[in-house]
Amino acid sequence: MKGDSFYATGRRKTAVARVWLRPGNGKIRVNSIEAGAYFGRETLQMIIKQPLESAGGSSAFDVEAKVEGGGKAAQAGAMRLGMARALILLNPDLKPAMRQGGFLTRDPREKERKKYGQPGARKRFQYSKR
Repeated sequence: MKGDSFYATGRRKTAVARVWLRPGNGKIRVNSIEAGAYFGRETLQMIIKQPLESAGGSSAFDVEAKVEGGGKAAQAGAMRLGMARALILLNPDLKPAMRQGGFLTRDPREKERKKYGQPGARKRFQYSKR
């Protein structure tokens, strides 16, 4: 098991995160940048650390992620899902804890498409009675 790397994919909105988990000392890198520098907001940094903290070993693994598409919040959500899936590949006994934390649920909300004959997805052109 030493030296192995575990790969998983996470998605949210239009963001896609490809996540590799490797034995290490707790470094998290996103697109070859330190996670703290990439995700400036404290809440986004907390989101990506949640699966590791619920697994109990945030310092036992290095996380390398390539994210693309979407905004920073969607990328953090995609990364969280990818990390949870990779942790389950590493240790299947973590699945109930990940499920309980809600880290394995793919958020299905996406942007609704614009429909023809109207200006947006839901908005209608102004109605004039006369």
